[in-house]
Amino acid sequence: MGAQEQKLFEAKVADCVRLGEKRPAFLGFLDLSERAAAEDYLRHCRAENYRFFGGWADAERVLLGVFPDYLEPDESLFPLVGLTVQYRKQDTLSHRDFLGSFLAQGVVRASVGDILVEAGRAVLFVKTELAPHFLSQIEKIGRVGVRITEGFSEPLPIAHSFQPIGGVIASERLDCLVALLISSGRETAAQMITGGLVSVNHRETLSVSARIAQGDTISIRRCGRFIVDSLGPKTKKGRLSIKCRKYI
Repeated sequence: MGAQEQKLFEAKVADCVRLGEKRPAFLGFLDLSERAAAEDYLRHCRAENYRFFGGWADAERVLLGVFPDYLEPDESLFPLVGLTVQYRKQDTLSHRDFLGSFLAQGVVRASVGDILVEAGRAVLFVKTELAPHFLSQIEKIGRVGVRITEGFSEPLPIAHSFQPIGGVIASERLDCLVALLISSGRETAAQMITGGLVSVNHRETLSVSARIAQGDTISIRRCGRFIVDSLGPKTKKGRLSIKCRKYI
């Protein structure tokens, strides 16, 4: 997010906070980096009575809800709804197929939350105001016929699959980890970091010497997103063993 975009986004969060002083106010759906930026702004302005929610416990795309002091944040008040899409199991559809079809019909990306896909079924979360359009107007995703109904059953489709990555690095420095994750030298990794291509926990990080920790999420533009599962122990040569997962 560039400096100008950051200012515009913070202004939207500020408006949401101001409106939330009198009645519940909502912003989103936010992606992971927008959520991180919103969290930073809310912490800066010392806002307290808010919640992020995307329709299910581990949602990546969420609405920010800000509530007046007299009202406890309540997930049931969020203006979103879950929808189930059913289709033949032999018709393979991906997250990209769904999103591309929605955007082609004029649906704004910020109006759609997570899209969870499995064989023969997808569960998606949309703003409540858009639900009638999805329920009555969408009968195909690409060339595949679908039936959309309101609500969903659990367990939900699995959101992500992962590829394990392991190795050893010289230290917890970000450039060391990035070099391992993209199979490059530290010089190339450093150039990517200083070029603004790397984020830690969804926040752009320009310092090659930034320390990474277990549980951190590392996003590398054009290379993917990774989770640090473990750091250590050290090898006999003093290098640090590490285990990560790559989103696939």
